[in-house]
Amino acid sequence: MRVLAAMSGGVDSSVAAARALAAGHEVVGVHLALSKDPQSVRAGSRGCCSLEDSGDARRVCDELGIPFYVWDFSERFKEEVMDDFYDSYERGETPNPCLRCNERIKFAALLERGLALGFDAVVTGHYALLGDDGLLRRGRDMKKDQSYVLGVLDREQLSHSLFPVGDTEKPEIREEARDMGLGTANKPDSYDICFIPDGNTQAFLGAKIGRRPGLIVDKETGDTVAEHDGVYGFTIGQRKGIGLPGPMADGKPRYVTGIDADTATVTIGTADDLNVNVLQADRAIWLVEPSEVVAAADAGKLQVQVRAHGQPVDCTVDVKAGPEDALTGRGGAFELKLSESLRGIAPGQAAVLYHADPAGDYVLGSGTIVSTAREEDLS
Repeated sequence: MRVLAAMSGGVDSSVAAARALAAGHEVVGVHLALSKDPQSVRAGSRGCCSLEDSGDARRVCDELGIPFYVWDFSERFKEEVMDDFYDSYERGETPNPCLRCNERIKFAALLERGLALGFDAVVTGHYALLGDDGLLRRGRDMKKDQSYVLGVLDREQLSHSLFPVGDTEKPEIREEARDMGLGTANKPDSYDICFIPDGNTQAFLGAKIGRRPGLIVDKETGDTVAEHDGVYGFTIGQRKGIGLPGPMADGKPRYVTGIDADTATVTIGTADDLNVNVLQADRAIWLVEPSEVVAAADAGKLQVQVRAHGQPVDCTVDVKAGPEDALTGRGGAFELKLSESLRGIAPGQAAVLYHADPAGDYVLGSGTIVSTAREEDLS
């Protein structure tokens, strides 16, 4: 196959490209330029699209003897990742920009252009497994498993994807890179949001969105206890930096339990108020038919994960609407009832559904959380 290797400049994508080449594929390396000003993104181990990363990617492609290109997706990244990030916070949600980048840039923009140019698939260094059965399974290295962030990909995107490092643990990947003499072998992993250079998300959003004051209300008493400059400064489950004048009368710590962007009201409550066991999700992506998801729940095999490295929880499902597009599996909504309460789940997070399987859990689909509740409050 002719494949595009997405070269982030890290060790995982380097080894993924090398393995694709060793497997007999015709490989072309591509680094994605996601900013018009690469100096404005995080460098070193704190980013994945800096000038340093581009140089590292180029050197690896030279070492492997494969062509290398830089493709400019900065406008699309701004529109579909950064603007989505701002808009979500303005709505009182907690988005995951890295997940959106995977979905809309690495496996949408890149794949669209690649297919148009006659390539068959995109190769990345994600830690996940994609077998001949088309099922997306957890990577062998559970500490690095990235099936959650890939759970937003649709059927068509996965059919043109390769994840060559998913069957290997990270230390072995580094050793393999050293054996091949790749310059990225000892490069630290990237982390955090690449387009916030100093890591201060609240200050970054404040500068972009501006001051939009509102009230902070205590759920226990109904009293207004403070004011704020904008709901973008808060996330569900937050305890520090809320801006309270002092301890509450009952002496219990307070957490952000609700954000109403329409009224600019932030609600705070106790730790118990964070516990929810009902999730509503829309913008569903079904990797299997909804009936198979229901069957998994009936067999006690359905689980949901709501954070990249969170623990999966058993659940049941009520399918509200199925896919609108049979080819991709996109569209629809579902409600989940969890076997145990989870704390601090926020609208905007992804709910990724898994079939628990001894041979390796596999992804059934996903949705974007729009609301949460406690079942006892709904009766």
